[in-house]
Amino acid sequence: MSFDNVCKFLAEQYPQVFVKWLLDSEETSIKLLKTELNVNPIHADSVLFLRVGKRILHLEFQTEPKSKPPLPLRMLDYYVRLKRKYNYPITQVIIFLQQSNSEVVFKEQYEDENTIHKYRIIRLWEEEATSFLSEPILYPFAVLAKTESPQQILEEVATKVNDIEEKELQSDLMTSVSILAGLKLDKNLIQSLLKEEIMRSSVIYQEIKKQGKIEGKLEGKIEGKIEGKIEGKIEGKVEEAFNLILKISNQYLGEIEEILANKIKNLSLEKMEELTVALFEFDCLEDLELCLEYNT
Repeated sequence: MSFDNVCKFLAEQYPQVFVKWLLDSEETSIKLLKTELNVNPIHADSVLFLRVGKRILHLEFQTEPKSKPPLPLRMLDYYVRLKRKYNYPITQVIIFLQQSNSEVVFKEQYEDENTIHKYRIIRLWEEEATSFLSEPILYPFAVLAKTESPQQILEEVATKVNDIEEKELQSDLMTSVSILAGLKLDKNLIQSLLKEEIMRSSVIYQEIKKQGKIEGKLEGKIEGKIEGKIEGKIEGKVEEAFNLILKISNQYLGEIEEILANKIKNLSLEKMEELTVALFEFDCLEDLELCLEYNT
């Protein structure tokens, strides 16, 4: 589970906390919208849609500013789709987790010849760390926020999490803190302050273990079946990669029709390898179709 997916997990499990933080709203009528609008390319960062009363909150967590299509255009695309589908006011927020000097991180609108579309960006490293210490669900963001001593903040967060009585919440938060702190602090320091035995019952922790096993098996298959032992036999590698994709899709998503199969055949070997891993994150063939729209 990637850094941004950890954030998405927290927002899905505790949406009221994020609505309060980002919209300054006490609205309790909150519904998680499914990903029928999901047109993310392979390995895109996490996207979340919440219906908050009669408003849509489109929330994204980003580790890196690089995106295909570029983030500003993607925000416009999502806005139009959401507006057409729900016709509600829409608030769009991108939260950048890791400090960057990229101009994308500081650009809060899409500009074209006839269009200007605005959205909101939160750069965690500019937010005061102490502002995340009053709400347990937001503890994982404190270490990534502005502070003279990230280690001291991590120590304080670890103490607070240890004092949480609800074991499931404690486990999930400790795992989330451990993962996100890895963007800023040394792994050995994190391990010395956070107890792995508490993390083991966490949904996030279990998902990481599960995903690691899947990716490990896939890596072996890709390395053995796709890369092969003899360099230069690209055509054979592509054929094997294509067959592996068909096999995985048939097992988990459904049978791929000829038109979709032809799009996959036109992918580069590298994209096929990426798609092979990404298939396990899709819920249905529609997710695969939308993904290929941005990669063909």
